[in-house]
Amino acid sequence: MPATHHSSAPPTSRTAGKKTSGRKAGKPAENLHDPGPPEQRPAPAGSTAVGRIPVLDVRPVVQHGRRPAKAVTGEAFEVSATVFREGHDAVAANVVLRDPEGRPGPWTPMRELAPGTDRWGATVTPGEPGHWTYTVEAWSDPVGTWRHHAQIKIPAGIDTDLVLTEGAQLYERAAAGVPEERRETVLEAAAALRDESRPAAWRLAAALSPEVAAVLSRYPLRELVTASEAMPLLVERERALYGSWYEFFPRSEGTVERPHGTFRSAERRLEAIAGMGFDVVYLPPIHPIGTTFRKGRNNTLTAGVEDVGVPWAIGSPEGGHDAVHPDLGTLEDFDHFVARARELGLEIALDFALQCSPDHPWVHKYPEWFHHRPDGTIAYAENPPKKYQDIYPVAFDADMDGLVAETVRVLRHWMDHGVRIFRVDNPHTKPVVFWERVIGEINRADPDVV
Repeated sequence: MPATHHSSAPPTSRTAGKKTSGRKAGKPAENLHDPGPPEQRPAPAGSTAVGRIPVLDVRPVVQHGRRPAKAVTGEAFEVSATVFREGHDAVAANVVLRDPEGRPGPWTPMRELAPGTDRWGATVTPGEPGHWTYTVEAWSDPVGTWRHHAQIKIPAGIDTDLVLTEGAQLYERAAAGVPEERRETVLEAAAALRDESRPAAWRLAAALSPEVAAVLSRYPLRELVTASEAMPLLVERERALYGSWYEFFPRSEGTVERPHGTFRSAERRLEAIAGMGFDVVYLPPIHPIGTTFRKGRNNTLTAGVEDVGVPWAIGSPEGGHDAVHPDLGTLEDFDHFVARARELGLEIALDFALQCSPDHPWVHKYPEWFHHRPDGTIAYAENPPKKYQDIYPVAFDADMDGLVAETVRVLRHWMDHGVRIFRVDNPHTKPVVFWERVIGEINRADPDVV
């Protein structure tokens, strides 16, 4: 909505002439909602860093817009920007959200967050998950300027007829952008301003009535419309914001006859988990476990015949990150487990640990993916004084492209089997640029994957 001013001086900006920091913004844009006649439309973009009305420091922003800000479907959040102009005319601003198809929704009026700060904000709420954008539009508010001046000049008897005629012309122009069912309210106000049979105070009061103000607030006359750059916004589903997780080792759901549980035996536990109110069943790694340097009970270095090893020591000749441990069953058994969870309103979250046992197929197929010591052996994971002899960490700089491609392939493999949530093990030990590429690749096509 246009700014409201209570002092005797017309509205003005206190940042004009000051050094203002922030992201470059302000590509002039067509008025997306009511372009108006050609004389109202902004000129084509030039080479300047700001538009006709500066729109600076738009927030929220992540890495200067290189990465999207995030929200959840139905979550309200504030968009803010610094907006000002030269001189004393009124200025206003609004936010436009565009959905993943690029369609703009109804724009949301912004308000000055604190008088004299030139910082404007509005609360917006996105819809379905996907890649949205938001834009701040700033514009000159000729009706707001006129209302301010008229309330000073008319009571003082200054240029009365001229001021009332100017107001009538503005209201008539504004009426052209108002829907037909509400247009008459504005036209009647314009007629009242031209009614010379009435006192000037009455004519002004008719134009400033709450009914007229409400219509013009919703359908304002906008001039010199200037838009910020479109800022990216990733809208995710509710489960990305919160959920109640139940950590579940299927191998613990065995029987007397078969102590090592399977997906089929673990499936019987799902109804009780759902009954406790959980949303997500989180499975630690379900893949084959290596035997080289397999850990025994309490992290001992000598595993007994019955010791099954650490699930995070992923990989054996039976497969790697895209395989199921044979003692848990088959991939079809896993599909049945996921389907049963879905019937009960539960989602499956799968652990994604980007590391390998010495027996993982990657160790032999892609030796460049691992750190090698001077004697030629691969370095196992350490966090002194802790040692993880059964795990090889991945080295990322020799073949980042290959690792990204294989990671995306593995994630999509499990997505094809109904997994839409992944819990990442030790994400801080992997380069940020790696996650940027992997997450970007996954979410471009599947924004619902968490």
